[in-house]
Amino acid sequence: MAQQTDSSAQKDSMDHVLKKDAALSSLPLEWKQDLMDTIRENLAALGAKLVILDDDPTGTQTVHGLPILTGWDVPTLEQELAEPFPAFFILTNSRAMVRHSACNLAREIGANLKQASEKSGVKVIVVSRSDSTLRGHFPHEVDEAAAAMAAEDLPYLICPFFLEGGRFTLEDIHYVAEKDQLIPAARTAYARDKSFGFSHSNLKEWVEEKTGGNIKAQSVVSVGIDDIRSGGPEQVFRILSRVPLNGACIVNAASYRDLEVVVTGLLMAMKTNCHFLYRTAASFVRVLAGVTPQPELLSSQELVASGHGPGERSAGGLMVVGSYVPKTTSQVNTLLGRSGQEHRRIQPIEIDVSRILEDDKRDIIIKDTVEEINDTLKSGIDALVYTSRSLVAGHDAESSLRIGQRVSACLIKIVKGIRCQPKFLLSKGGITSSDIATEALGVKRAMVLGQVLPGVPVWELGDESLFPGMPYIIFPGNVGDENALDVVLNQINQES
Repeated sequence: MAQQTDSSAQKDSMDHVLKKDAALSSLPLEWKQDLMDTIRENLAALGAKLVILDDDPTGTQTVHGLPILTGWDVPTLEQELAEPFPAFFILTNSRAMVRHSACNLAREIGANLKQASEKSGVKVIVVSRSDSTLRGHFPHEVDEAAAAMAAEDLPYLICPFFLEGGRFTLEDIHYVAEKDQLIPAARTAYARDKSFGFSHSNLKEWVEEKTGGNIKAQSVVSVGIDDIRSGGPEQVFRILSRVPLNGACIVNAASYRDLEVVVTGLLMAMKTNCHFLYRTAASFVRVLAGVTPQPELLSSQELVASGHGPGERSAGGLMVVGSYVPKTTSQVNTLLGRSGQEHRRIQPIEIDVSRILEDDKRDIIIKDTVEEINDTLKSGIDALVYTSRSLVAGHDAESSLRIGQRVSACLIKIVKGIRCQPKFLLSKGGITSSDIATEALGVKRAMVLGQVLPGVPVWELGDESLFPGMPYIIFPGNVGDENALDVVLNQINQES
């Protein structure tokens, strides 16, 4: 049966930190059958293509061999719908926008997708991929895209499970793994985000909070772990089939096999004309697209620009860090603490956020930073460009987003000013990575090569970009432990 929990029990559970291994080992055994072949067959039978609206570029962190578009005019969408890939991403970067801009964009993309689908004769399944720690413009941008596609009455299907980042949903509570613990999401720094903060770890309560009470927690349906692991796809199908219009359903999950069961039941529901508006993390996207995991992480040769092979004298690499979340700060501090070890040098270049917000200092700082980066790269030393770690926030969500936009604009100008192609290019933070890709590098279409670490995607840049064919490492702000940046740098520089 779908899990139902009274409000007082939900609130008691919200503050309960779990031991990760004990919590996961206490769950029922996973469904035994591998369902990926079934998913691919059923998706093909529907004759539909998956289109992922990605609110920052980290949604590609679980897949490989799929394209990413940074434009969405009707001819571009028609052309992509004609390609043989089962899915493609549209990079919206809407998490960097204020709400009304994000909604306007979602409405435009939805209308263009509807027109492209009708003209091409290819049906589309649209997924809004967002943050696994529950930040973003939900439900507003989902609603606007749905309205533009004449699907505004459909219920939400919400699945923030993300294995690679340690995000689990158990008994309707969404958790963030920190070392050996599972922390309820509302008790993490992500919940205190100035723009997208929230108060509830229980996803039923979170839906009520985010919809402003339009959907009450007690009316939200959930697919539980017991439903998935004991009842299988048929039980999931039965639950999904009774989710009311204008309602919501949340998905509990602790493994990829759980998602296989859910997606199989979902595709069964689609055959009966039962459809949803999706708000999910990246793990759900991989399974719904029928993409098998890449067997190995990318090698050092696959992470370095052409002509910069191991052992060759070459330019240094460039790392640009804009993310300000505590996990990123810890990773930067660890990397700087190990600079100079193992015959590796890193030139730290800090950008004072408070100073670049002053109009009379911004251009000088950009000019000086570009010169220092070019000199560093030419000398064969890796450059680490990072914004000051003290968060500069506005008085409300909108002013905080605008500060972030001004900081990102400076990073764009800095990267555009580079005249020495780096050995490798890494960007830390989803919004930072998106702005650099689209505005600084001029990317129109890229391909996902795979991952350098679990949850850390790498793109191959298109011929139209500033550095054609170059691998571009997109490092989410909220992924990895304190050693993750150091591990990636070691992996890039290791000899084959």
